[in-house]
This record gives sequence, C-alpha cells and structure tokens, in this order.
Amino acid sequence: MNDRCAAGTGQFLEMMATALAYTREEFVAAAGRASRAQKLSSMCSVFARSEVVSLIARGASRKQMALGVHESIASRTAALAGGVPVEMPVVFTGGCAQNACLVSLVSEAVKHPVRVPDSPQTVAALGCALHGAVERR
Repeated sequence: MNDRCAAGTGQFLEMMATALAYTREEFVAAAGRASRAQKLSSMCSVFARSEVVSLIARGASRKQMALGVHESIASRTAALAGGVPVEMPVVFTGGCAQNACLVSLVSEAVKHPVRVPDSPQTVAALGCALHGAVERR
C-alpha cells in the first residue's frame, strides 16, 4: 500500500466499505449475502469509489457491489499468483486474511484450499524478527 495506489490491499476494502456506507464487518457480511456480484471496471481506488457512487445513484445493490469488490481483489490475487509456481499449502497472511469472504474467494480463484494462520496480520512482523535474529548470529 502507498499513498498513490491502494488497489489489492485492506485499505482498498476499507475505502470501498466506506463508499458503500458499511462498517468493515457489515461490508464482509453483505458480500457474503449477495446473490451475485456487481462487476466494477476499475481497481483504482479513486476510480472505483467514483464508480460505486455512480452505481448507487442508478439503484445498484450495495450487497452486490460489496461482493464485486471482494471478487475483483480475489481475481487480481489469483492473476498475480499465476505468475509463480503454487506450492501446497497455500497460506493467506496479512490483515485481509481475517476477511472470511475474501479467503473463500481467493481459495476459489487460485483453485486450492487456503490456510489462514492464527493472527495472520503479524506473520510479516514475525518473519522480520526471525530474519533479524538469524542475521545477528
């Protein structure tokens, strides 16, 4: 994540939840209840927010847009993962791994079961600490 592009990050999910007037928890639940996804044409957070506002004005379903946002991230993740060999088990880490809807969609998109460790948001910090401990020896 950076100040220019939040696509594919938790920040993007939070921005879209806010644009759809949901809390984070409501956003995930709404996506899980949607019967189908409303496709969004942009992964750019600025353009996607504008698109969401326009779709709301036209009467589009907020739940379907919530699912569309989740699906766009899952498909982008799968596309990025497609460029490297996938080894089992597939592990989903980071704060977004706490989003059950996203975990399910990523699993479908990569065509493999996805494991989520306890406290997935701390995995990178733990890895850095372990790396630092090894380097200090």
